[in-house]
Amino acid sequence: MKARRLHNWILLADLLWAGVALVLAEVLRYGLYWNVAERLATHNFVPFLAAEWVVWGVLFSVMQLDGFRRGWRFSAIVAHLSLAVVFLMAVLLAGAYLSQRYVSRLALGYFGALLFFGFLQVRWMAFGWLQSRYRRGDVSRIVILGSGPVASEVALKLDRHPEMLCKVVGFLYSEVDAVEQGSGARNRALITGISTLGVTELLHQQRVTELILAMARPTMPEVLNLVARCRKQGIGVSLVPQPYELYLSKPNLIDLDGLPLLQLRDASTSDMFYRWKRIVDVGGASLLTLFAIPVFLPVVLALKLAKGRGFRWEKRCGWEGREFSMLRLNVDRDPHGGTRFERVLWQSSLTEVPQLWNVLCGDMSLVGPRPESPDRARRYSDWQRQRLSVRPGITGLAQVYGLREQHSSEEKARFDLQYLLHPSLMTDLSLVVQTLWTLVTRLVDYPSLAKSHKRYVSLEAESTPSGDNAVLEALHNAHRAQSGAN
Repeated sequence: MKARRLHNWILLADLLWAGVALVLAEVLRYGLYWNVAERLATHNFVPFLAAEWVVWGVLFSVMQLDGFRRGWRFSAIVAHLSLAVVFLMAVLLAGAYLSQRYVSRLALGYFGALLFFGFLQVRWMAFGWLQSRYRRGDVSRIVILGSGPVASEVALKLDRHPEMLCKVVGFLYSEVDAVEQGSGARNRALITGISTLGVTELLHQQRVTELILAMARPTMPEVLNLVARCRKQGIGVSLVPQPYELYLSKPNLIDLDGLPLLQLRDASTSDMFYRWKRIVDVGGASLLTLFAIPVFLPVVLALKLAKGRGFRWEKRCGWEGREFSMLRLNVDRDPHGGTRFERVLWQSSLTEVPQLWNVLCGDMSLVGPRPESPDRARRYSDWQRQRLSVRPGITGLAQVYGLREQHSSEEKARFDLQYLLHPSLMTDLSLVVQTLWTLVTRLVDYPSLAKSHKRYVSLEAESTPSGDNAVLEALHNAHRAQSGAN
C-alpha cells in the first residue's frame, strides 16, 4: 500500500511538472515578454496539455515509469524515461499534424527536454526521501525464515525496492540448514535454530515487525508454532509460495471463503510480438552491421596478423535446445594474460558484435538470454531450461546487471526468466540503451578493475550485516540458552 501511494504521488508530480514545463517551453521559445493570458487563452495550449496528460498516464501505467516497480536502478530509469518521452513527443507531433494545429517545433523540443530532466528529478527526489526514511530507521524490520536461494533472492529483491520501506536484519533457520549451506549461511543468520521459546519476545523487543517464510517446508510443526507466537506478539507474517521455481507463471490470488488459493497462469506471449521482434532484429542488425563494418575491418586485420585469424566459431545452445555456431572475435574470454588490445575488446564486449550475423541468420535475437555452451545446457535444471523457450540474444537483462560468462547459469536464469515474464518491444529497446550505459561504465572503470584483478586473492568473506550487531549478539545468546529439543 505504501508503494502504491508513492506511485500515485510520482504520477501526480509528473502531471504537475508537465504544466510547468509547457509554460517554460513557451518562455524559452517566445521570450519573457509574451502575453501570458493571450497564450493560455489560445485553443492550442489547453488541448495540448490535456493530450500530454492522457498519453503520459497511459505510458506511466503500461511501462511502469515510476522508477521503483522494476527495482531501483538509475540506468534503467534513464533508459525508460528517454524512450517514453521520445514516444510521447512523436504522438503529440503526429496529433498536432493530423488536427492541423500549429505547434512550434522548437517549443516542442524545449518541452521534451524539460520533461525528461524534470521527470528524472522527481524520481531522484523520491529516492532521496526514501533514503532519509532509512537513515532515520523509519522502516519495517524484516527477518527471513529460510536459508536457501529463495531466501537469498527475497533479501536481494527487497534491497532493490526501497519503496517497500523495509530492511532485512537477518535470517532464521535450523542448525541442519546452517550446516548444509556452509559458513556463509551461518554468518548471516540471526539465530541458527528454529526455537520458539523466548524467540518471539526477543524479536518483538528488537523491533522486528515482519517474518517472511521462504523455506521448502513451511508447514513443519516448529514453524507453525513459531508463526502462531509471532502473530500473537503482533509480528506480521508473509509467505513465499513453494515451489518458487514455477517462475514463468503469473500468480492470481483467489479468496475461496477464507481459503487462499494461488492460481498459476502461463506467461504466454502472442505470435504477433515475435513477428514484430524478428522485424526489429533484422532491421536493427542490418543497420548496426553497416556502421560496424568500417570500424571492425582494422580490428579484424590486427587480430589476423597477431593470431592467424580474426574470428572464431563457438558451439552454443539456442532456441528449444538447438545447437548453432556463434561468431565472435578471436579473443579469449577474460584475457587478462593477453595484450592490452585484447583486454579492451573483451571489456567493452566488442568481441560479441560479430553475432549480428547470427541475428540476421535467425539463430539469435538482439535481446534475449545469452546463449551458453551445450555442456552447460545439458546440466540445466527444468527451471533453468525455461531460458531456451526463446531465441538467445546478444544482450539481455542479466547482462545489464553486469553478469557475464563467468557467472553461474542459476544467477543469469533469475534475470532471464524475469525478462520472459513481461516481454515487449519497448523493454527490448530499453535494454539496448541500458547495455550502452553498462559498456560505457565498464570502460570508465576498466583501469581500477584491471588493477584490482592483479591484487586479487581468493578468500571466503566472513561478515555479518552491519548496523544490527547488537541484535545478532542478543539473538545468538538467546538461542544458546534454550533447549535444542524444540
